[in-house]
Amino acid sequence: MNRLTNQLMKKEHLPEKIIQFGEGNFLRCFTDWMIQQLNKSGLFRGSIVAIQPTPHGRILPVLEEQDYLYTVVLRGVENGEVVDSKEVISAISRGINPYKEWSKVLELAESNDLEFVFSNTTEAGISYVQEDYYKQKAPLSFPGKLTAFLYHRFQVFGGCSDSGLVVIPCELIDHNGDELKRIVQRIAGDWNLPPAFLNWIDQDNMFLNTLVDRIVTGYPKDDSEYYQDVLGYSDHLITVGEPYHMFAIDADSSLQTRLPFHRAGLNVKWGDIRPHREIKVRLLNGPHTMMFSVAYLCGIDHVKRAMEDALLRSFIDSGIKEIYQTVDANEEEKNRFVEAVTERFLNPFNKHYFVDIGMNSFFKFKTRLLPVLKRYVEKFDQLPTNIVFSLASLLIYYKPIRREEKALVGYLHGKEYEMREDPLIMGRVFDLWTESSKGQRTVSQFVSSILADDSMWGENLNEIPDLTIRVTEYLEMIVADGANESLRNILSVKQ
Repeated sequence: MNRLTNQLMKKEHLPEKIIQFGEGNFLRCFTDWMIQQLNKSGLFRGSIVAIQPTPHGRILPVLEEQDYLYTVVLRGVENGEVVDSKEVISAISRGINPYKEWSKVLELAESNDLEFVFSNTTEAGISYVQEDYYKQKAPLSFPGKLTAFLYHRFQVFGGCSDSGLVVIPCELIDHNGDELKRIVQRIAGDWNLPPAFLNWIDQDNMFLNTLVDRIVTGYPKDDSEYYQDVLGYSDHLITVGEPYHMFAIDADSSLQTRLPFHRAGLNVKWGDIRPHREIKVRLLNGPHTMMFSVAYLCGIDHVKRAMEDALLRSFIDSGIKEIYQTVDANEEEKNRFVEAVTERFLNPFNKHYFVDIGMNSFFKFKTRLLPVLKRYVEKFDQLPTNIVFSLASLLIYYKPIRREEKALVGYLHGKEYEMREDPLIMGRVFDLWTESSKGQRTVSQFVSSILADDSMWGENLNEIPDLTIRVTEYLEMIVADGANESLRNILSVKQ
C-alpha cells in the first residue's frame, strides 16, 4: 500500500460545509488548500463536495480512484527564502458528476451542514445561457446548475432565511459575485420561478466579489518520475503552484468569523477589492495573456524560458510598460507589484506552460488587455504596439488544422496543441480560418471579420482607429517573416 492511500486511514470525515463547482488545478491548489490549512488549525472543521463542471470532465474519476486525495507542491522563493513544500490535501470528501447523478447534487442542497459555494469554471463560466429547466436533469451552464440547486434548497427549507448560502466565485472577471447573482436572477425569470425565490436569493444569500492570486502550473508532466521517487507514491493529480497567494473578498467582518483564513496565517484581504483587482489583473494576468501566443510562435513553451530569452524579455518588459501606464494606482505600489511579478515569472522551480495559459484566450484578451488597449489610445492617441502585436499573434496561434469535439487543434514547431475555447467562438474562428485558407477571404477581410464579432469582444473593434490595419500588418508580417524576425522589427532590435 503506498503512502498516498495510507493517508486515507488518517482522513477525518468532516461535515460537508462547501459545495464546489469545479475541480481543476487552481481550485485544488488555492481554495481547497486553504480549507486544508483551516482544518489543520482546527478553525473550520468542514469538507468540500466537488461538482464536475462539464460533461467531459477527466479529473473527478481520477480523484475518486485516489480516495479524493492529492498532493499540492509549492515551490519558489518567498521573502528571500526558498520554499519547496509537499502536502497531501484531504479537504475534498467526495465528488459528483451532475450529468449522471443530479439527484445527489439535489440531496446536498437539502443539507443543514452546507454553508458555502465556491466555484472556478474559467472566466467564460459566468455567462448567461438560455436553457430549459428540468427538475431531474442538470442544466449545462454553471449559473444554471447553481440556480436549480438553490431553488431546490429554497423549496426544501420553505424559504427560511437561515437556509441561505454564501457564494464565493473565484472566476477572474470583474464583479464576479454581482454578475453571477444577476445571471441567476435572470435564469430564475426565464424559468418562471416564484417571486418569493427571487426575494430569498436577494435577501438571504450572499454573492461575494472576489479576487484570487496564485500562479498554479498544475501537473508536473516533465518531472512526474522525479516526484514519484521523492514522494514515494504515485499521484496522477499532483498540483504545483508558487508559495505566494492572495485572496481578496469583498465582505464585512461577520464572515471572517465563519471563514477565519487570517487566523491560519493565510494572505486573505477583506473589504474593498477594487484596488487589488486593478493592479493584479492588469499587471499579472495581462502580461500572461500578452506574452503567451507571441512566445509560443517564437518556439518558447513556458514563462520562465520566455523571461530568459533576450528578445522575448524585451517584448515582455516593453508590454508591461504599456500596461503600467494605464493602471490607475499608487506608483510605489505599482512598482512593487511589477518587481514581484518579475520574480514570480522567473520562479526557478515552476514551468507555467503557454498551452495552459492560452485556454479561453479570446475571453482573457477581452477582459484583461482590451481595456488597456482602449485606455492607452485615449491617453496617448496611439495604439500600444506590443499589445496589438500580441493580438495578431493570438489570431495566428488560433489557426486550426482541425476541429475536435472539445477543442481546436493547431500545429506549430513540429507538434500539435489544443486550444479550448467557448464552442461558439471555436466555431466562428474555425470557419473564418477555413474560408481564409481557401482564398475566400483576404487577410484584411479575415481580421476585419474577427474584430467585428460582437460575440467575442462585446463590441466592434474595427471602430478603434487603425486597429484593423495594424493587426493585419502584423499578421502578414508574422506569416511572411516568422515571429522572431517580426518581433525584432517591432522592437527595433538588431539580430
